[in-house]
Amino acid sequence: MTLRVAVQMDPLESINIAGDSSFALMLSAQARGSRLFVYDVKSLAWENGRITAWAREVSVQRVAGEHFRYLDELRRIDLGRDIDVVLMRQDPPFDLGYISAALLLDRLKGETLVANDPRQVINAPEKMYVLDYARFMPPTLVARKAEDVREFQQKHGAVVVKPLHGNGGKAIFRIEADGTNLSALLEVFNQTWPEPHMIQPFLPEVAEGDKRIVLVDGEFAGAINRKPGKGEFRSNLAQGGYAEAAGLTPREEEICAALGPDLKRRGLVFVGIDVIGGKWLTEINVTSPTGIVAIDQFNGTDTPARIWEAIEARLAAMR
Repeated sequence: MTLRVAVQMDPLESINIAGDSSFALMLSAQARGSRLFVYDVKSLAWENGRITAWAREVSVQRVAGEHFRYLDELRRIDLGRDIDVVLMRQDPPFDLGYISAALLLDRLKGETLVANDPRQVINAPEKMYVLDYARFMPPTLVARKAEDVREFQQKHGAVVVKPLHGNGGKAIFRIEADGTNLSALLEVFNQTWPEPHMIQPFLPEVAEGDKRIVLVDGEFAGAINRKPGKGEFRSNLAQGGYAEAAGLTPREEEICAALGPDLKRRGLVFVGIDVIGGKWLTEINVTSPTGIVAIDQFNGTDTPARIWEAIEARLAAMR
């Protein structure tokens, strides 16, 4: 299916084409005959019921340093009339700017397909939506009051403290069992973020990997096991971790089966969930999931094509 695709993303100049999932999706769309446009989320506008953005048509290729070429000048396009599919792919933070952009894109409903569904992205931030599946999670506290956090830490020993709306493994801290520096860390967190924070026991199993499992329209599409780099406990690839091939444990199959129908119902086409130790669900990533390039390299699969097939099916049903 030939589509006009607009990608709301971070600057093309800044991406690492070797592993960038947005770039892989763009390559796949282009190979299917689609026209590609890119725009900065800051250029979104609403006037008289129309949603517009300042965009440029682009062609892409997997050549480092020459991975894209603009085909026209920056111009204003109507995302409802000029575009068939919008990919909402800019990185978090999931802040008021992110939410406002999603609310604008939600007004395209019935006219242009947005993936993932912007209203559901608002309703399902990574570390809040996962609370719907607390039965699969490690013990978890979401709070900002020092007394609550201290009590939880004393109960569980070493803990990990992380921002509720962070991404890429940034600002994740480990506090040892003696609680040293917990109060100082909470002071910094409370000064930096107005929302509560997520606190969980440190899981030693993370040394064996933090599995990224990708689901496409609610169905399992592949997985990689991400291991921490030297001197790190964080296994995020953006923080120096490395990937290896992985399958699913019975518990992970159970998690996927539990999440799948709700993801599909919500219009969350491309989702990455994180599982530690084969059993502990920690995040459901819906804003700008990654991992499909490594998965395809290990498995010989074509996850971007599978994502586009799911998008095309939804678009056909919408029309």
